[in-house]
Amino acid sequence: MKILILCTGNSCRSQMAEGFLKSFNPELEVVSAGTNPSSEVHPKAIEVMHESFIDISSNKPKNVEQFLDQAFDYVITVCGGANESCPAFTGDVKQRLHIGFDDPAEATGTEEEILSVFRRVRDEIKNDFFKFYKSLKS
Repeated sequence: MKILILCTGNSCRSQMAEGFLKSFNPELEVVSAGTNPSSEVHPKAIEVMHESFIDISSNKPKNVEQFLDQAFDYVITVCGGANESCPAFTGDVKQRLHIGFDDPAEATGTEEEILSVFRRVRDEIKNDFFKFYKSLKS
């Protein structure tokens, strides 16, 4: 099973979703990418995933263009808010899904308030992607 998780920056949500899917089943072939990739995975995404015992610190944001020549069983977009447009993947895809989340990189406030948003989004991603993973086995 080959899965691409797609967003804009590939620095938070898609990286966390990739980490969780790989933790659910290491045999899944999971990659994430963005249409306008950031220069690095967001440090707070790394921090809150570490709290869940998943290490994404060596991940790098990738441009979706490097995957256009590959076929995927699923392409899942994770963009969320109304101000955000979901990118499209024009490659060979069996199924397209959208599982949207707020962008924690947009969080403002104190350090603890920002971390709280990252943790909330992390937990939402874990729950929703676990439901997706369980649906694969049905």
